[in-house]
Amino acid sequence: MYDICGTRSDGKVVNCPFGSPSVKPDDLLSSKIQSLCPTISGNICCTETQFDTLRSQVQQAIPFLVGCPACLRNFLNLFCELSCSPNQSQFINVTSISQMKNNSTVGGIDYYITDTFGEGLFDSCKDVKFGTMNSRAIEFVGNGAKNFQGNTFVFLLRHRCMQNLAKLHECMFFLAEWFAFIGKKAELQLPGSPYAINFRSDADVSVGMRPMNVTTYSCGDTSLGCSCGDCPSSPVCSNSVPQPLHEKGSCSVRIGTLKARCIEVSVAIVYILLASLFLWWGLFHRRKERSPTLRTKSLMNVTMGGPVQQVHGKKDENIPMQMLEDIPQITSGVQLSIVQGYMAKYFRLYGTWVARNPILVLSSSLAIVLLLGLGLICFKVETRPEKLWVGHGSRAAEEKQYFDSHLAPFYRIEQLLLATKPQGAHMKPPTIVTEENIKLLFQIQEKYFKMDPKNYEDFGGVDHAEYCFQHYTSDENCMSAFKGPLEPSTALGGFSGNNYSEASAFIITYPVNNAMDKESNETKKAVAWEKAFIRLVEDELLPMAKSKNLTLSYSSESSIEEELKRESSADAITILISYLVMFAYISLALGDTPRFTSFYISSKVLLGLSGVILVMLSVIASVGFFSAIGVKSTLIIMEVIPFLVLAVGVDNMCILVNAVKRQQSELPLEGRISNALAEVGPSITLASLSEVLAFAVGSFIPMPACRVFSMFAALAILLDFLLQVTAFVALIVFDFLRAEDQRVDCFPCIRTSASPADTDQGNDQRNNGLLTRYMKEVHAPILGVWWVKLLVISVFAALSLASIALCTRIQPGLEQKIVLPRDSYLQGYFNNVSEYLRIGPPLYFVVKNYNYSSESGQTNQLCSINNCDSNSLLNEISKASLVPTSSYIAKPAASWLDDFLVWVSPEAFGCCRKFTNETYCPPDDQPPCCSLTDGSCSLNGACKDCTTCFRHSDLQNDRPTTTQFKEKLPWFLAALPSADCAKGGRGAYTNSVELNGFEDGVIPASSFRTYHTPLNKQVDFVNSMRAAREFSTRVSNSLKIEVFPYSVFYMFFEQYLDIWKTALINLAIAIGAVFVVCLVITCSIWSSGIIVLVLVMILVDLLGVMAILDIQLNAVSVVNLVMSVGISVEFCVHITHAFLVSSGDRDQRTKESLATMGASVFRLPILHFVFVSSKQTMNYEPFLFLQWNNTHKAGRSNRPLLLQDRNICGIILLFNITS
Repeated sequence: MYDICGTRSDGKVVNCPFGSPSVKPDDLLSSKIQSLCPTISGNICCTETQFDTLRSQVQQAIPFLVGCPACLRNFLNLFCELSCSPNQSQFINVTSISQMKNNSTVGGIDYYITDTFGEGLFDSCKDVKFGTMNSRAIEFVGNGAKNFQGNTFVFLLRHRCMQNLAKLHECMFFLAEWFAFIGKKAELQLPGSPYAINFRSDADVSVGMRPMNVTTYSCGDTSLGCSCGDCPSSPVCSNSVPQPLHEKGSCSVRIGTLKARCIEVSVAIVYILLASLFLWWGLFHRRKERSPTLRTKSLMNVTMGGPVQQVHGKKDENIPMQMLEDIPQITSGVQLSIVQGYMAKYFRLYGTWVARNPILVLSSSLAIVLLLGLGLICFKVETRPEKLWVGHGSRAAEEKQYFDSHLAPFYRIEQLLLATKPQGAHMKPPTIVTEENIKLLFQIQEKYFKMDPKNYEDFGGVDHAEYCFQHYTSDENCMSAFKGPLEPSTALGGFSGNNYSEASAFIITYPVNNAMDKESNETKKAVAWEKAFIRLVEDELLPMAKSKNLTLSYSSESSIEEELKRESSADAITILISYLVMFAYISLALGDTPRFTSFYISSKVLLGLSGVILVMLSVIASVGFFSAIGVKSTLIIMEVIPFLVLAVGVDNMCILVNAVKRQQSELPLEGRISNALAEVGPSITLASLSEVLAFAVGSFIPMPACRVFSMFAALAILLDFLLQVTAFVALIVFDFLRAEDQRVDCFPCIRTSASPADTDQGNDQRNNGLLTRYMKEVHAPILGVWWVKLLVISVFAALSLASIALCTRIQPGLEQKIVLPRDSYLQGYFNNVSEYLRIGPPLYFVVKNYNYSSESGQTNQLCSINNCDSNSLLNEISKASLVPTSSYIAKPAASWLDDFLVWVSPEAFGCCRKFTNETYCPPDDQPPCCSLTDGSCSLNGACKDCTTCFRHSDLQNDRPTTTQFKEKLPWFLAALPSADCAKGGRGAYTNSVELNGFEDGVIPASSFRTYHTPLNKQVDFVNSMRAAREFSTRVSNSLKIEVFPYSVFYMFFEQYLDIWKTALINLAIAIGAVFVVCLVITCSIWSSGIIVLVLVMILVDLLGVMAILDIQLNAVSVVNLVMSVGISVEFCVHITHAFLVSSGDRDQRTKESLATMGASVFRLPILHFVFVSSKQTMNYEPFLFLQWNNTHKAGRSNRPLLLQDRNICGIILLFNITS
């Protein structure tokens, strides 16, 4: 084939079908040929026009392959030998001739090459990367054919592929696809050869044919400098190839067919041993109690314990008030701690003063609360997710701030997912790639901006779309609007492997420019656009999708924030109804047993309403105080804290009212009030202080929403306690005065003529109510049976140990679907995202202060092309992508640095070019080289005098000097990619490099983009972030360059990296605070230890329930666990105090404590159940319901038993320590 005999209508030239003796070129042409084809020396078999055509055609492939010189050289040799080899006639046979304008032209040829050359070519190029698309270059250079069936070159490398059976399919596919593309005769306007090339190796030696066998270069040849990313098999890279990380398997033991984890087996063994020891101790203790001698000694110890005044085992309730005032540490014959004694004395005196001055107390307490409430003038609500869920000083937040300020904020994402429905249960959804669905897609697009479907229709409709799914990297007609390839996985979903035509969903993404300032006009405009976007979807697009039997899910950047606002507004009626229900229950709980003759006097409706109002005032004062000092509130505070404070405070209300009712009616009211406060004041104070400290611990949680919630709740509970012992006690005085004066409840101005006897009878009946009788006559006696004690302790110990084993199953995270309302449109969106998306979130590795000067050597520490360090950043990312299951990195990184170094290299002669005046010259297929009107290009046009920016002699070790780097980097970032030079940086890398101040030789910030693997679970997000941070830390330490990973979700998931540490520290501080308060007030290490032991068992049980019900560990659940500590204190402290102030032996004191305090405490779970059941806020409902109800169950069952015998507590304490 010699010279050119014709030109096709699309501009491709065709060779002449006849041969010619080889000729010696002139010196200029020889040097030009040597620069491109060093294997051809001496005579040539091509004209200068042929060579120029060859040069212009291969220049499109050079930018893809120049990063690996071995691959590029082998690839060029394939075409150099075809076009200009003097031995061309030995391995090329013209098989068909075509006519073109009365000239004979080549129609098809057989090109004979050896197996060795084919193997070497493929091996040297198979791993070369194309950074812009995070893909292999071989997919761009030769992935254009529809299929490779029947191609005669396939067998050439079959033997090579068979050597690695595990990769046979991959090897054969790419080999055949590549050579089939190269040899396929291209249709008009399509890429490829102008004539058919049939690659063969079976040359007929008898007729003088010999296959072409130019020496191939191995990418592992260190003299050619291919990088480890482009040639992992290189000897210098073999030691650094990452090995797949083994999954950290949990220890397991197989018992028959049952496979159990080691921790479960260990816990079971420990339980069996301790249960046996505990049972033996119980039997021994029982035998000891039955011994007459020991029983006599025990009774002597009880009678010698102090001045107990008893008559037939009953407490003498006619103790003179003066005696109790003189001996504050003695109550009912039981020695109290000094602190409790003086607290009782203080409350007695305080109760007398309140009873005498109720108006002063009520008015002054209300005045202080209302004064604090004035802070509501400064009330503000925080609704921004990043301000609610990201803690101050967060590393992820700082890195996001750095990324946004130095590069560019990540886009605001608006997305539509249009999907087909399965035809039946357990059936695969049909493909969405149909003519009708694509036309619907165009109709949807027209709602936002006009999109011309003409190209789609002109190129063949669905057939063209399916063609482009497979050839998006090679066909110019399949390129995106910015002239670059667009990966189908970004627009299609629900497919397997690379079967894009089977996709069941279209993914339509609208990236909207973001702004750093969330209060700026740009952000407000974007939010307004997003609201209009959602309205348009709901009003117009949803009906369109439903009419085609398709599903449409959608989301905008501000959707979560808007849905949370909507949820809070919609709960207003629910909150009101809940308050009414709780108010009704409180009124019934405070009142006496209803009697028709006196219920309108003995009821406590007005008192209950007053208590609810006090709760609201405490919440208002708490919010007002924090608003005054500049702390923003959250929507959840206004919904949850009033119920929380009411649920906690109502217990104290019941205890106070019941304590006053238990006093003898013969005493004056001030005596009853003072005695009641002396009796229950210390326990109320102890419980409230413990609750306040437990909730205050939540302020150490880094998540702002939970921290603010804990702060508001702690202050609200403290204020509620102060109001209860001031204003509510004053209200009790008024209510009892009303009842004694025979005035109607709720209408105190109305006085009735009911006899005092009716009221007294009602009080007596109230004192012996059903719940009180049950506690005293049924519950306490049953718990007093020795084998019931053993059974209950054993059961709860078993539950605690089982929960310890289950705790390891709890995963960190907070599902977004839980945070949102059940009826939110985002519920379906998140479900579809998990189902359809086949690519993970973008991942950026950001490099700080990259010194690009020639002296620093940091360029080779970062890049991944030839002559780059084997352990460079980009090579390490490429190696990490080979083990995606552990690294969570899906692809090699798109590298602006690699593409820039290729762009300026002399080999990529179509990229970095300059006019004679030293200004930038674009590629030949871009204006002004091409006409703006008709798009025609000519070698003799405006760019005919353009030359490459540099010769090899201008560079230093194939790298630009500091000055060259500084001059040409802005050119690269402004260069458009095109067919003649696909390495232009505009669009792909516009925001990847910060140019401010880079003239000094240091680039302040630059990023390299890759993708995470698809992340479908919360634990995937957490583990991917942890893996990326570990990777960047290792690379930073190795290269001595500061590198950090960034992805949009990191800021919200950072808390889960150390959530277990946060949870354990906060719970330990909360329990420790409770222990210190209890120890100071009770001065009893046993009582304080028992309380702490029960709290620990409750928390462990709650963690076990969380594991069973798959509740994740997050800041919300940590707050709820801390809240569980505060709630549990209610049970423990009140019953402990009642036990301590009771008289008699252990069984009698247990029965009395349950009779006097058990009924009041038992009402608390009912109120909490009402509270939890009334809430529809999804991010608190599951945690509150499960944790609080389990808290009540564990607290009621464990507490009385542990109080009966300190030795039992010792065994249980040892039991938990051992476990």
